[in-house]
Amino acid sequence: MTPQSDEDEVWRQIVASFNDTAERDSGDQPWPDSENLPAEPPRRVIKQSDEEELLREDDFLDPERDTGGEQADPDDEGHYVPPPPPPLPKTDATTKIAWLALFGGPAYLLLSAALNWHLEGWMLFTAVAAFIGGFVALVVRMGDGPPGDSGWDDGAVV
Repeated sequence: MTPQSDEDEVWRQIVASFNDTAERDSGDQPWPDSENLPAEPPRRVIKQSDEEELLREDDFLDPERDTGGEQADPDDEGHYVPPPPPPLPKTDATTKIAWLALFGGPAYLLLSAALNWHLEGWMLFTAVAAFIGGFVALVVRMGDGPPGDSGWDDGAVV
């Protein structure tokens, strides 16, 4: 047989066994049999006192069956709850006006187009100028240097 016919035969075997289920015996497993999980976990029966009923292990997870007297919150799963965030910094009037112009100009143009309003030339110019002016004002006020309270050692500056 030629190497090509061997490859073709192997390929045919692979395709023929594609939908077959894998059968593994315990010798093929990379772990010992003692580490295999049972099909259904075992249930333990615990008797707390003579006058109480027998409880299964799952019943202890039910907040209605809590025998400690304290009702557990069903929504509380012990997750980390972060502290509330600090308040947003106060902005000055110039920044507020710049944000209003940045979003207000295009919003006015979009609203006038949606409602089919007739706009004069000066209205269009004002809306576009407000957008550009708001953008420029925010960029200029952004600043590119370190904060003023960083001290003499502000780390590496590239």
